[in-house]
Amino acid sequence: MKNSNFYLFVIITLLITGNAMANITLPAFFADNMVLQRNTTIKIWGWANPKEEIKLTASWAKDTYTTTGNNEAYWEIEIPTTNAGGPYTINIKGYNQVTLNNVMLGEVWLCSGQSNMEWTPSAGIDNAKAEIAAANYPNIRLFTVGKMSSQYPQLDVKGNWQVCTPETMQYFSAVGYFFAKTLKDELKNVPIGIINSSWGATAAEVWMPAAYIAKDPVLTEAATKIPAESGWCPVKPGYTYNAMIYPLAGYKLAGVLWYQGETNTGSSVYNKTLGGLINAWREAWQDNFPFYYVQIAPFNYEGGSYQGVNVRDAQRRLLNESTNTGMVVISDVSSTDDIHPRNKKPVGERLANLALSEHYKIDKGIVNSPLFKNAEVAGKKITVHFNYADGLYCKSKTSVLFEVAGEDGVFYPATAKIKGNTVIVTSKKVKKPAQVRYAWHNTAQADIFNKANLPASSFTAQIK
Repeated sequence: MKNSNFYLFVIITLLITGNAMANITLPAFFADNMVLQRNTTIKIWGWANPKEEIKLTASWAKDTYTTTGNNEAYWEIEIPTTNAGGPYTINIKGYNQVTLNNVMLGEVWLCSGQSNMEWTPSAGIDNAKAEIAAANYPNIRLFTVGKMSSQYPQLDVKGNWQVCTPETMQYFSAVGYFFAKTLKDELKNVPIGIINSSWGATAAEVWMPAAYIAKDPVLTEAATKIPAESGWCPVKPGYTYNAMIYPLAGYKLAGVLWYQGETNTGSSVYNKTLGGLINAWREAWQDNFPFYYVQIAPFNYEGGSYQGVNVRDAQRRLLNESTNTGMVVISDVSSTDDIHPRNKKPVGERLANLALSEHYKIDKGIVNSPLFKNAEVAGKKITVHFNYADGLYCKSKTSVLFEVAGEDGVFYPATAKIKGNTVIVTSKKVKKPAQVRYAWHNTAQADIFNKANLPASSFTAQIK
């Protein structure tokens, strides 16, 4: 049930304007050109006069669906959807009538995060001119949520659905667009709807319900360490969640894409923070949808040599702590001197390949980067095992990114040799290895890859 204060505001406004019969009103995302999730039951909701009879028809369905406005001037209707297709119309009739045109049934994904998810082709991406010119895809629909923040949960957002054209694509999330295009191609032109709700420089905590943070001491402590001031974005927990995520809750999704973490660099518990965000969003939607995210890129973050890699490793560890999640590693397609890597196409494509393989069950081969599994020691030799390590190789003669430490915790550079799908690591300076790490520096770019040419993730681990 949505916030009753808003319903009261609606009713008072209608009375003041002398309109005894309230017009049916819809949230901004129920509009012309929208995409609704196919082959499921979706919910459509809005506002009308209490006791007003609402009739909804959709051109893909034979039945008429009815309900009435409740005492808070709110109504909702559930309706089944069919196979991908369109364009369809939806007609909603009460004291007035609303018709939604050019509606498609397909796959709907929500994108969120900070500036690297918000980043548009017009802001500067590799091969921007050609990519923009080619972006004529009527079956891709784009919705950008306008920037708003609030101390309290809101009921609506600013924005409108747009058909993908060069004019609309260039101002939309580049990562979201390349994800959508790859899905469209692989799913044989199934309509794809992408909702982008992002805000540059935001910390993860502002995208989570403040009440959810307050009930967890770990999250509460982490939230005290986010920047207290910002000229670019809200900094208080829950403020963008309330205004830019909460209103969307209930709009049926295939899944969520997330690209954020740069503002949380230095956190030692980012896995708990992002894990809490995932849980909170799934609770709001009452849906265990897939949640795929981008590991932040190497960059010389302020505050030390390991601020960024700590978050990268936390993102890796979260995969073992939260179900139905996936992560793409992008250290090979990003430069270390730009916090906004301009090569966005492989980022969107790797996210799409994850979705195609794990959610849509299409064989895309290996879609995950090599991820640390475990390490074992025999004398001075450490054998490092990876998941997704088929065809493991090093771009140079040997990796220079492994380090080893003894019980004293002092790390030394190590020699690494690939043997099958494992890496044998040794250091002359460490007689009794106790820890091993890889690419453990803010600016470290992977030099180990699997046969899908996906880079290995940074990691640090105790040797068991």
